[in-house]
Parts: sequence; structure tokens; C-alpha cells
Amino acid sequence: MTLQEQMKENMKAAMKERNMAAVTTYRGLMSAMTNAVVAAGKSPDTPVDDTMAMDVLTKESKKRKDSIKQYEDAGRPELAEDEKTELAIIESFLPEMMSLDEIRSMVSTKIAELGADVNKGQVMGMLMGELKGKADGNDVKTIVDELLA
Repeated sequence: MTLQEQMKENMKAAMKERNMAAVTTYRGLMSAMTNAVVAAGKSPDTPVDDTMAMDVLTKESKKRKDSIKQYEDAGRPELAEDEKTELAIIESFLPEMMSLDEIRSMVSTKIAELGADVNKGQVMGMLMGELKGKADGNDVKTIVDELLA
């Protein structure tokens, strides 16, 4: 079963349970996947492969995290809670991300391999290729900045 099919089944279950927060989240994800398919020049009813689904889920996760931060900064915790609920649903489909210690270890190793005269762009470029889908890019950037400062 593909991720898209699994989400459709989860949406049906949420509808039966009358869990409108989950239904709304799944509908939004389905819409985002259809938009990604159309943007790729395919017919809207084309099935989404798991790679494209993971890209969509990652983007939607980042959007929710950004919204949560903005709502909390604006003093609107009730809106942030809605976004956190949606984020939890989205993250249930994403693989578990690496811990900061694991990222720090990989960054240190990569810096040692590249030598002392390495710049941040080189390290980020090489690491993000290896860590795509395994680590949050913002966490990697923070640690690279920390270790190369």
C-alpha cells in the first residue's frame, strides 16, 4: 500500500470517527499531492509514488512548524495547538529524524574529511545529499554554523 492509499484509508476512518481535525488534515495532504502531480506535468488523477509523497509530507511538515512558531510568537497558542495536531498526523508518515548528537557526529566527520579550509556551503551541500529525509535541514545548518564558527 502506497502512502497516498494509506492516507486515503486513514481519512475514511477519521470520517467514520467524526474526527474533523484529522479529516481536514488528510484532505489538505491529498490536495497538496494532487498539486505536486499537476506541477510535474501529469494528470491530476495520476497516483502519487512514495518519493513524491515524502517530498509533499516534508514540505507540509515544514509549513506547520513555521506556522506554530509564528502563532506562538504572536501570542496565539490556541491556533498553534491546531497546527500541532496537524503536524502530529503528518509526522506519523515521516521517518524518524536523526537526533542532534547524531547530526553533530556526521558534521564533525564530514568537516574532518574535507579539511580545515572548508566552507559552510561545501559541508551543507555534501551533508544534505546524504541526510535528505533523515535530518531537518535547519538542525544541520545550526550545527554546521556552530562547528565552523
